[in-house]
Amino acid sequence: MFLALIETMRPRQWTKNFFVFAGIIFSQRLLDVTAVIESVAAFCLFCLLSSAVYILNDIVDAEKDREHPRKRTRPIASGRLPASIAFPAALVLAVLGVCLSFLLTLPFALLSIAYLALNLLYSFVLKHVVILDVLAVAIFFVIRAAAGAAAISVVISHWLLICTLLLALFIALSKRRHELVLLEDNASAHRASLVEYSPYLLDQMIAVVTASTLMAYILYTVDARTVAEFGSQRLFYTIPCVIFGIFRYLYLVHQKGEGGDPDRIVLSDRPFLVNLLVWVGIVGVVLYLR
Repeated sequence: MFLALIETMRPRQWTKNFFVFAGIIFSQRLLDVTAVIESVAAFCLFCLLSSAVYILNDIVDAEKDREHPRKRTRPIASGRLPASIAFPAALVLAVLGVCLSFLLTLPFALLSIAYLALNLLYSFVLKHVVILDVLAVAIFFVIRAAAGAAAISVVISHWLLICTLLLALFIALSKRRHELVLLEDNASAHRASLVEYSPYLLDQMIAVVTASTLMAYILYTVDARTVAEFGSQRLFYTIPCVIFGIFRYLYLVHQKGEGGDPDRIVLSDRPFLVNLLVWVGIVGVVLYLR
C-alpha cells in the first residue's frame, strides 16, 4: 500500500516542477549557493504540493479513470489504494507544503497557496469547462515559474512568463487531442469537456499556440532588455533548438500517437532529450560564460 501511495504521488511528473528553476537560471544566480539552496527547497515543496494535488485528482476522478484504458490501472482507480488512506495523505502533504513554504518568502508562500486553491477549483469545476480546462493547466506552470523567482526574491521576465504560458498551453492542448483520439466515443465518459472538442478544433488551437510560442521566444531572445541583461545576443542561437523541440513534439503527437504523457516524452524520446540538453548547454554558455 505504501508503494501504491508513492505511485499515486507520481514522482515521474515532478519534472514539471523544474519550471521553478527558471528564475534562478535566467537571473544568472546559478552560482549563488544560497539561491541554489532556496530554489531546490522551492522545487521540493512544489513536489509535495503537486503530489497532494495528484492524489486528490485521482480520488475525485476514480470512477471516470476506470473508463480510461491506461488510467484504470492507477492505484485508487484499481482499488489498490483506498481513498480512506489516500485523502489523509494528500491533506498532510498539502498542509506540510504550505507551512514550510513560509520559511522561504511570503510571495512564494502566497503563490503556493494560490497553486493549491486553483488546483482545487480545477478538480471540481474548471476541468469540466471547455477552454478553461487547458488555460488552468497552463497557469499552473506559470505559477511554478513565478514561485521559483519569488523564492529567491528576483523579478522574472514577462517574456519568460508568456513563453511558459504558451508552451504549457501547447502541451495541454496536445494532451487533450491524444485523449480525444484514444478514447473516441468514450471520451465524454472520462472527461465532460472532451465532448466539446474535436480533433480539428484542437489542431487549429495547437497551430495558433505553436506559432505564438515560437514568435514569443524569438522576440524574447532579440529584445533589447534581454540583450542588455545578458550582455550578449547569442541567446538567439537557441532558437533552432526550440523549433526542433516543438516540431518533434508535434511529430510524436500526430505520427506516433503520443502526447498523453508529456513526462514520458521528455525522459524517453532520445532526439527530444538530446535537443533539450543542447538547449540547456547553449543557455548555460550564453548566461554564464561571457
